[in-house]
Amino acid sequence: MKNIKKVIVTGGYGFIGSNLIKYLLKKNYFIINIDKLSYSANLYNLKNIKKNKYVFYKADINNKALFLKILKKHNPSAVFNLAAETHVDRSIDSPEQFINSNINGVFSVLESMRSYIKKTNKKIKLIHISTDEVYGDLNKNNKRANENFPYKPSSPYAASKASADHLIKSYIRTYNFPAIISNCSNNYGPNQFPEKLIPKIIFNVLNDKPIPIYGKGLNSREWIYVEDHCRALEMLAAKGKIGQTYNIGTNNNLTNIELSKLILKKVKEKMIHVGKKVKIIYVTDRPGHDFRYAIDSNKIQKELKWSPLINLNKGISETIDWHVNNIEYFKSISNKKNLGRLGTNI
Repeated sequence: MKNIKKVIVTGGYGFIGSNLIKYLLKKNYFIINIDKLSYSANLYNLKNIKKNKYVFYKADINNKALFLKILKKHNPSAVFNLAAETHVDRSIDSPEQFINSNINGVFSVLESMRSYIKKTNKKIKLIHISTDEVYGDLNKNNKRANENFPYKPSSPYAASKASADHLIKSYIRTYNFPAIISNCSNNYGPNQFPEKLIPKIIFNVLNDKPIPIYGKGLNSREWIYVEDHCRALEMLAAKGKIGQTYNIGTNNNLTNIELSKLILKKVKEKMIHVGKKVKIIYVTDRPGHDFRYAIDSNKIQKELKWSPLINLNKGISETIDWHVNNIEYFKSISNKKNLGRLGTNI
């Protein structure tokens, strides 16, 4: 791992990106953060980090010339690409921005890196962070998707991520491009934008609001604590095989209603006051809502000896504590535009 000490993280002010930066800084990496600071980015996410091994560029990954300039200036040994639009409901309302960020943006990164490799002949690798949603709904066969499972995305978001994966694989095959793809299950933890399920539930409980659950609450998801994901990403950069795809997950699923009840239970165990308006309510389901995502993470566990360390009970407890101790985070984004229901304008 000595040769992977200076790295680029795109989307570094987002949820996973900011957690990855903080994790890697503790491991003595030098971080180049590239972020265009869209709605889900938040300066609060990195407000206390030490800047002696960190530099930030406000930039869009679609700017190939600037991305190439940054590569030449810093000569990083890896690029972690987390810059993306990620919310399914938003992709239903505004699919174009998902195409722009998740497909065109990845093309820009690939071309910038390919040009950099040609001009400098230096070693570098791309760690591209994808999603389990590319595999589609696994409800009927009750299997877990491994890395060879066919792609069957349902939402514009999932389709945009699947497209990026295919594009990267074509570059690996055609240009011998040095890339690794990770497909991860649902992340949760500190700094997560509260349009996602777990921070939305916690936000509503702390603010005496009802907990909206789509449909009957039986949709099943696999959850991983963000720090476990960050450990896996570092391991991919250090030991992962170029050209390979790795699933990153816990191999454990929970329905949305089970998850909601678990969070409520943990809040009450902490003796936090729960208001009278806090109750689970069922709302109209999301259009095209996949019933079950589930991935098989045996490959990364066997080949790289990675496994998740933080179980859901501990992770949810720590996430609640973070939200209680970081009320200012919510204040910076608490408005109807960012916290209201999306994905219904069809």
